[in-house]
Amino acid sequence: MSAPHDSDNSAESPYKISERLYELCRSPESVSSLVAKDPSLTPGEAWKKLFGQHDHDLAGYGSKGDIRDIGKGSVSSEELERARSCGRWGSQEPSDLFLRMYHDALCTLDHNLECGMVSPSLMGSSGTMPLTIISVVPDIVRHMSNLIVRAEKEVFLATNFWQNGVASKYITNAIRELSRRAGERGTKIVMKIIYDRGSPKQVFEPHYMVPESEYTGNAVALPASHDIPNIDLQVINYHRPLLGTFHAKYMIVDRRVAVLQSNNIQDNDNVEMMVQVEGPIVDSMYDMALLSWHKKLEPPLPQLDSPAVKSEIGSFDASHAAIFSPDGTIKGHSAIVDPDKLPSGEGYGLEAFEKRRATEMPSHTDGTAEATSLDGNGTVPDTHQPRDSGVELNSEAEVPLIQTDTLPEHTAEDPHYDENLAGEIQRVQASVSPKPGETRMQAVSRHLNHTVNKGFEGNAPECDPQDEMTPCIPHPAHEPFPMALVCRPPYGTPNHASVSNPQNAAWLSALRNAQKNVFIQSPTLNAEPLIPAIVEACERGVDVYCYICLGYNDSGEMLPMQGGHNESIVHRLYTTLLSATAKQHLHWYWYVAKDQVAPIPASKKKRSCHVKLLIADEHIGVVGNGNQDTQSWFHSQEINIMIDSPKICRAWIAALRRNQNTHLYGRVSSEDGVWRDEKGLEAQGATGVDAGRFSWARGVVGAIKRVQGTGGF
Repeated sequence: MSAPHDSDNSAESPYKISERLYELCRSPESVSSLVAKDPSLTPGEAWKKLFGQHDHDLAGYGSKGDIRDIGKGSVSSEELERARSCGRWGSQEPSDLFLRMYHDALCTLDHNLECGMVSPSLMGSSGTMPLTIISVVPDIVRHMSNLIVRAEKEVFLATNFWQNGVASKYITNAIRELSRRAGERGTKIVMKIIYDRGSPKQVFEPHYMVPESEYTGNAVALPASHDIPNIDLQVINYHRPLLGTFHAKYMIVDRRVAVLQSNNIQDNDNVEMMVQVEGPIVDSMYDMALLSWHKKLEPPLPQLDSPAVKSEIGSFDASHAAIFSPDGTIKGHSAIVDPDKLPSGEGYGLEAFEKRRATEMPSHTDGTAEATSLDGNGTVPDTHQPRDSGVELNSEAEVPLIQTDTLPEHTAEDPHYDENLAGEIQRVQASVSPKPGETRMQAVSRHLNHTVNKGFEGNAPECDPQDEMTPCIPHPAHEPFPMALVCRPPYGTPNHASVSNPQNAAWLSALRNAQKNVFIQSPTLNAEPLIPAIVEACERGVDVYCYICLGYNDSGEMLPMQGGHNESIVHRLYTTLLSATAKQHLHWYWYVAKDQVAPIPASKKKRSCHVKLLIADEHIGVVGNGNQDTQSWFHSQEINIMIDSPKICRAWIAALRRNQNTHLYGRVSSEDGVWRDEKGLEAQGATGVDAGRFSWARGVVGAIKRVQGTGGF
C-alpha cells in the first residue's frame, strides 16, 4: 500500500475564525443560561436577545470560500490555537486532527450563526462516554426506558418519527412507571417530547403544540394525563415544510445523562447505534434541545439552573467497574470490550477488516468467489479460519457461565427495569446468549428477529466465542475527553443552498485531513459534496471504508436532486471517478448481518443497518443522526457529536466487527462496484446499478412512503 500524501497545502485555507465569532465562543452566555435567569423567555426569544444582532452581520466578518472546498489548504498554528481557545476541553488537550475538524466546523457559523443549533459558547466541550449500543431497536429503547424510570426531575425526548408499536410501548410503559415512582416519592416530573409526524398545521406553525387528544390517539398512543398524574407532559410536532425534517433522535435525563442515537421510535429490522454521554457535553445537548423546542416551556424544566458541568455524579461507580472481568470482557462472557485489553498489533484497527477477511472468509469477497488480501494477492482455503488471537474456533465451545434463566428479558409485555448500567448490560447480554438447545448463531438470529421477523433463519457459520455479539458495549472509567456538537438546522426549501453547517464541514474536513484512513457507516451515501471528497482521499492514499446498506431507501433516492441510489454511486466511483491506484484505497461493503453470509436488500425488511458513524484515523469519531445522503446534507435537522478518543474509537471498531458480518461477506468488486456471490450472481432483489428509465416514478412512491413513516429515515 502506498503511503498517504498530505492534503493539498499549497494554499492557505480561506476559512478563518472571525473576531466576533471568537468572542461569542469565549462568552459565558448561552440560551440555556439566559432562560435559567428568566424562565418567562422562550428559547427562541433568548436566542434573539443574545445573538439576533449577529445573525445578519457575521457574513461581513467571516471567512470566504465555497463550503464544498472546506478542509483544503493549510491552517496556521495560530489559527488552530484560536480554535482551541473556542472550546472548553477540560483536562485533555484536543489532537491536531480534532482541532482542524472543529475549526472548519466552527467557521461555518460566520455564514449563519443559527446553523450550529447550539449557543457558540457550548459547541466545543468535553465529557465521558460510559456506554455504546450497536444493536436492534428494542435494545436501544430498553436502555431509554431504564433511564426514564430512573429520572428524578425531568426528561427531554426527541425523535424523528414516533409510531405506535412495540418500540414505543417500551417508552410509554416507562413513562407510566416513572409516574408511579414519582408519586411514591411525592414529586412531580416534567417531560417534553418532540417528534416529526408531518401535519398540514406545520405550514402555518412548524412547532405545532400537540393537544392531548391527538397524542393519545392510536397513531402515537402516549399516556393521557389522568394515566400519569405525577408527570407534566408537553408534546411538539416539528417540521419545516417542505423538506426541513426534524431528523434528530436523542434524550436528556435530569440534565445529567444524554443519549444520542440513530433510530426512531418505530418497529423495524434495523441495526442501530446509540451512545451515552455525561459531563459538560450534556449542557451542550441541553442548550441544543431548548433551541429545537423554541417555544415556551410550560411548565419550565426543573434543571434549567442546574448545569451538568457542576455535577460530579456519573456512571463510573463500583457497579460499573464490576462489569469487566480481568481479561476485559463482560463478566461471564467472551468478547473483549475493554480496548486496553485487546491484543496489541495489527489485529484490531480498520486494516484488520481487510486482513481478517483474507484469512477468515471462504467467499463473497471483492465481489468474486475468491478472497483476496488487501494488496490483491493470494487466495484462501474454503474454510472458516480462527482469528489472529489464537483462539481455536469451536462451534461446541462452552456457552457463557451466566445463568440466563436468572435474568428474564426486559420486554414491552414484561418489563424488568434495572438499577444501573451494569444490570442492564448483563440482562441484554444474557438475552443474546444461547438458550438450552441453541447455538450461538441461532441466539443471534432470535435477537435480530425480535419484533418484526420472528422465525427468519440465519445462515452464517458459528463464530469464535470472542466474536460473540455484544449489543451493549460498556466503556471502562476514563477522564473527560474533548467533544463537540457538529449539527445542522432544518431547511425546507427544495434546493441545495443549505450546505454550509458544522456537520457537513466536519465530515469534509475529516476526509481531507485524515492521514491514514476514514471509516463511514451509513444506510445511504450519495451526497453531492461528499463524492469528490472520497475520491480526493483515495487519490492521496488514504483508505476509505464505506459500510452501506444495499437498497436502503432506493426509491426515495431516485427522485430528482436526491443523488441516486447506493448501487449507482459505488458503480460510478469504481468505473469512472477513481484512478487505478486510488481504487485500492476504496473499500466498499454492503451491510451483512451477524447471522448472514450475504447482503439482503433493505426492501425485504429482514436485515438492514441504520448506523450513522464516521471515524477518522481511528481516533476521531462523528456519531449521531446524520446520514451521508442528500436529505441529511441539505435539509434535515441533524445532531452529531464529534469525539477525540482513540480508546472509544478502538472499542467501536472492535464492536462493529463483532456485531455484523459485513467485513466477511459484504465486499463489492473493485472493478465495477457490484457484489456477487460465489456463483457470480448479484444479490437477489437488488435494484442494480441501472435503476431504469422510470426510476423517478419509484422515487415519487418512495417519497410518499417516507412521509407516511414507512420509508427510510
